[in-house]
Amino acid sequence: MLVISDIKVLRATVRAWRQAGQTVAFVPTMGNLHSGHFKLVDEARQRADRVIVSIFVNPMQFGANEDLAKYPRTLTEDCAGLTEHQADAVFTPTPELIYPRGLDTQTAVEVPKIGDQHCGASRPGHFRGVATVVSKLFNLVQPDIALFGKKDYQQLAVIRQLTTDLSFPIEIIGIDTERAADGLALSSRNGYLSTEARATAPLIYQQLQWLRQQISGGFADFRALEQQVADTLSQAGFRPDYIHICNRQTLELADSNSKPLVILLAAYLGNTRLIDNLEV
Repeated sequence: MLVISDIKVLRATVRAWRQAGQTVAFVPTMGNLHSGHFKLVDEARQRADRVIVSIFVNPMQFGANEDLAKYPRTLTEDCAGLTEHQADAVFTPTPELIYPRGLDTQTAVEVPKIGDQHCGASRPGHFRGVATVVSKLFNLVQPDIALFGKKDYQQLAVIRQLTTDLSFPIEIIGIDTERAADGLALSSRNGYLSTEARATAPLIYQQLQWLRQQISGGFADFRALEQQVADTLSQAGFRPDYIHICNRQTLELADSNSKPLVILLAAYLGNTRLIDNLEV
């Protein structure tokens, strides 16, 4: 596997693949890879001739009081795992390479409306950072397809929208969330949980499943259902950020006439912010 940290080398590598008539799949990550990431790589392997993964902890998508400094960086282990899963190359740029003039003067990409709600409301500027770095990476790699996990459901929606709006000739593929045996969605941030908190965390997925059962059973007061889940999580020691039953296409709050649906949830457990979702 090639480890590439230079833009000229990256472009020359992809150019050589294309000249050989090969298709290119791209998996953008922030590293600290787990089996959910490797599932994306395995799927990419099935869909294209070449697979390139990026590892970049993007400072633009972290807020002032968020965990950029302590975000886990495990490049050696990540590269070993990517080699095992037969990635062809990993792109490991520095912030100086991606943002040579600094964040304050960087041209930015905004995805209005769909990026302003839910996590966008709770973390102002987050999706601006996501949309900007993904646009840059798309331009650098120029893949045929790009794969993202559905755990970050709103992020996937934002990326689909920017790909359409900016006319990137890239197929965006969402892959189902990889979960631990107890249902907790795999995330790099799970490593922040204490032993006690880790035992409590699967309640999120249990409550999502309960919500889906209520909706499928015909319970139509969605706001009351959301509040009931918020109360249950609070009693268990969570600090709910939001529980929203949404239209799956627009991510706007749904009513009983909206179909299809997705439930989006974010909650703090201790100092760790966990997100999850479930399609209905």
